[in-house]
Amino acid sequence: MSDIKKVVLAYSGGLDTSIILKWLQETYKADVVAYIADVGQGEETEPARINAEKTGACAVYVKDLKEEFARDYVMPAMKANAIYEGTYLLGTSVARPLISKAHIEILREEGADAVSHGATGKGNDQVRFELGYYALEPGVKVIAPWREWDLNSRDSLIAYAEKHGIEIPPPKINKHSMDRNTLHVSYEGDILEDPWAEPKEDMFLTTVSPMAAPDEPTYVEIDFEEGMPVAVDGVAMTPHGILEHLNILGGDNGIGRVDIVENRFVGMKSRGVYETPGGTILYVAHRGVESITMDREVMLQRDQLSPKIAQLIYNGFWFAPEFEMMMSMVDKSQENVTGTARVRLYKGNCDLVGRRAEKSLYDERITSFEDDEGAYDQTDATGFINLNSLRLRVRKNAGL
Repeated sequence: MSDIKKVVLAYSGGLDTSIILKWLQETYKADVVAYIADVGQGEETEPARINAEKTGACAVYVKDLKEEFARDYVMPAMKANAIYEGTYLLGTSVARPLISKAHIEILREEGADAVSHGATGKGNDQVRFELGYYALEPGVKVIAPWREWDLNSRDSLIAYAEKHGIEIPPPKINKHSMDRNTLHVSYEGDILEDPWAEPKEDMFLTTVSPMAAPDEPTYVEIDFEEGMPVAVDGVAMTPHGILEHLNILGGDNGIGRVDIVENRFVGMKSRGVYETPGGTILYVAHRGVESITMDREVMLQRDQLSPKIAQLIYNGFWFAPEFEMMMSMVDKSQENVTGTARVRLYKGNCDLVGRRAEKSLYDERITSFEDDEGAYDQTDATGFINLNSLRLRVRKNAGL
């Protein structure tokens, strides 16, 4: 007899989690609480809530996490310039710690005995979710059905659903595995499993083809305060509002598509295609303001941390002590990153074309090719070069 009486399931409303809900009831003879996290997936949560109740959930929680997601997860990653393997803006990865956090909060509120998720045993998400659970609730019981049951094919899932009267969603137009939130849309599987195959144009949800984008560029100005975007074209917005607005502008101009083969934490290579229109614009604009407000050595130190921070986010270590330490350094680096960037959006390209800041470190008098009015003494460069070349000259004179 299982000692698990109540389980909180991360529930999407799709076939897999609907089956998991029923499977948990049957296997553990437990009550199941359905938890629906809204991180901006662009779908109504009400159908999922109704479906959870119809499938037998004893309670359903719908958590609106969109603003918290943008403010406390997306924007810190952007301030860290966290880009995994030089290309991926971490759209799926950065949402997982927040989803895990809310999951544990519901576990505590319900006095439940376990949490459960629908991530498979091949992917990164099982790691990300569970590292989050254990970091926040070390003794929690985690049930991962894909690592326990024998339903190892779509046919077996459909047969289970039919046997238990679970409503089967209509077949999708394509067979891609997809994850969507306010930051991005990801696509895996189907023809994308062949790294030579070009994605079909009708797959994309939020961006037009760059070839079909407008023939005239779109200009946008983004204001930052201490590294955080606060306004677009002079209009103050919340972080979530900014992301949503830039997603539309970027999507209309074909911004933010990437096609990569990435290294999963579990050890395999995986091909993924991503749409990140608003995030792409923010990263470019943020870097532009940094370029005139950050000290050279501060930027170097932050940039050296960026790949490691991206790896920690990708692998699921958002709540790890080393991540907390690194992000405190990132926050310190952003204290003077206040200003405005102007970017040009044109047929898939996002180009920085202007930047300004009240406390800019850029001094036109010093850098000018015209009369610098004594702001820079060019003769100082002679001694500077002599000192820096000393070890090189000594090395050559020694015959090395």
